[in-house]
Amino acid sequence: MVAQKIHLVRHGEVHNPERVLYGTMPGFGLSTLGHRMADSAARALQEQNAPVRRIISSPLQRTQESSAPWGERFGLPVDIDERIIEPFNRFEGRTFNFGAQVLRNPSTWGWVVNPLRPSWGEPYESIAARMLAAMTDAHASVPDGDVVFVSHQLPIWTVHRKLKRQQLAHDPRKRRCTLSSITTFEYRGDRFVETGYQDPTEGLLDQSVDLGAV
Repeated sequence: MVAQKIHLVRHGEVHNPERVLYGTMPGFGLSTLGHRMADSAARALQEQNAPVRRIISSPLQRTQESSAPWGERFGLPVDIDERIIEPFNRFEGRTFNFGAQVLRNPSTWGWVVNPLRPSWGEPYESIAARMLAAMTDAHASVPDGDVVFVSHQLPIWTVHRKLKRQQLAHDPRKRRCTLSSITTFEYRGDRFVETGYQDPTEGLLDQSVDLGAV
């Protein structure tokens, strides 16, 4: 027997008053609202009686803090898997987004020559490969029930596009992966298939600021 479902959960809102593109930088934990959002996600699956058997987190602070309510509600330890971490991005530590500001800064022009790869960070194919490898291992690691991954927007969205057989390069503004959202997959035949998406934060998203991811 193997896991029934794999849930890819995004972390909650990050405390980031300077609006830094934090990426893989240390020291960026959840805001007060972010903790509430993380708990709302765990509560949603608990109220649905999801048979969660294992919880796995990215090693970054914001995901480990987002994993804590899952461990508490389901009475499970939280394992760490480096493969589900946020991708490195050359723009980390800066306080501007892609667009005209990049074009006005000649030192960054070499970073954006190939948006299909992308040239400013980890290749999309690499992100998809490591995420799917982690999901495959987790799927076989429990005799039944569900596995929860607490990860980041870009890795989750890249898996979504890979399994939908869509081009991995995309417009970040069009990602359907809100804070503390839950994207669910099942293994059917010889591949994972996306079977659900939930935004369990109710009205909390209206109060949140979603900046700093890559």
